[in-house]
Amino acid sequence: MKKWLATLATATLLCMSAGNVSLAQEDATSAPGTLESDIEDLKKALINLNRDLFILEQDLLFPSSTQVAVYLSVDTGAYFSLDAVELKIDDEEVTHYLYTDRQIDALHRGGIQRLFVGNVNQGEHELTAFFVGYGPEGRAYKRAVSLTFEKSGKPAALELRIRDEASKQQPEFTATVL
Repeated sequence: MKKWLATLATATLLCMSAGNVSLAQEDATSAPGTLESDIEDLKKALINLNRDLFILEQDLLFPSSTQVAVYLSVDTGAYFSLDAVELKIDDEEVTHYLYTDRQIDALHRGGIQRLFVGNVNQGEHELTAFFVGYGPEGRAYKRAVSLTFEKSGKPAALELRIRDEASKQQPEFTATVL
């Protein structure tokens, strides 16, 4: 599908540029300023075409009736240091992510990461997320959280959250439907 869209974009660009080249050759002697304006118009048209093709590709790959997105937010630091996340939907691994120090820093400063965007059929599904990291005193942690959600005809958004639970002096892992 991507090859087809790329071929369409290339063919459109070649057709547009071939027409402009012949026009530019005819008008080059009469108006030297029009060649630059034609090139700028071609660039603008190409940018608009690229945007339209991207939107079409997203609609074809992730139709709203089957789309599910999973986001991760982190509000922790004293009781848990994130190293990796593994995400499963209906016992099938959909993504696995290892973090760098810069990415962890961005999450600690309030960033939200889109872990997964994909398609699932309508109906009931189970999301399971495994968090791997280090706790106090450098102890290895591996915790899981599960969420059963109902996928309707609308896009679904789910949030995974890691936060410090000061009263228990432990990290807390939650999954919610947005």
